[in-house]
Amino acid sequence: MFFLGGTVVFFLVFLVLSANTLSSGIPRQTHADKVSQAVIDGKILFDENNCMGCHTILGEGAYYAPELTKVVDRRGAGFIKAVLTSKQPWTLSGRKMVAYGFNDKEASDLIAFFTWIGEIDLNGFPPEPDLKK
Repeated sequence: MFFLGGTVVFFLVFLVLSANTLSSGIPRQTHADKVSQAVIDGKILFDENNCMGCHTILGEGAYYAPELTKVVDRRGAGFIKAVLTSKQPWTLSGRKMVAYGFNDKEASDLIAFFTWIGEIDLNGFPPEPDLKK
């Protein structure tokens, strides 16, 4: 009886929390209305080139290269475009970035994707560093 009661209670809690999540936050937090064709094309390029094989985004992926969730805020679109369009592999802090040599449209699509990702409300992720220390 205890098992059945616990199962029913937690199933009801699950239903209430699922309804709350779907009705309140996800569309507003993700800015789904701002998904353009450039953002979609950037996501496709991101996946086709296995960027998550080295980078993390939204906390998922490999930990070899920098986190890309807020990369536009940290580095700026010009720096990112220079990196993505580079014909030569380059290194920053000892880790080598592959030279994909993307054209201007591809680089702009990836930047649009990174910009959209950076605008998602992630409830404080990644945390801002405390620079006062």
